[in-house]
Amino acid sequence: MNEMNQKFCQCCGMPMGECDELCGTNADGSKNEEYCKYCFENGEFTFHGTMEEMIEICIPNMVAANPDISKEEARKIMLECLPKLKYWKK
Repeated sequence: MNEMNQKFCQCCGMPMGECDELCGTNADGSKNEEYCKYCFENGEFTFHGTMEEMIEICIPNMVAANPDISKEEARKIMLECLPKLKYWKK
């Protein structure tokens, strides 16, 4: 899959790949392709915090997945990306 078609969770920004294992679920049990399973389950958001809280939650995961970036770089990326995601625009 090329990066142009990559799906990202519209709440936390996590790459979701083909979405098979990482997609959240709607109330009827179907896959939700906009949000990951960590942010959206059974038709409801599981995260109820601020953008800064989301960034602090995501930084360790982002650094673990990308060891070549620092916590400060991860924070900067998140501060740029999160406001553009659907969840944070509402």
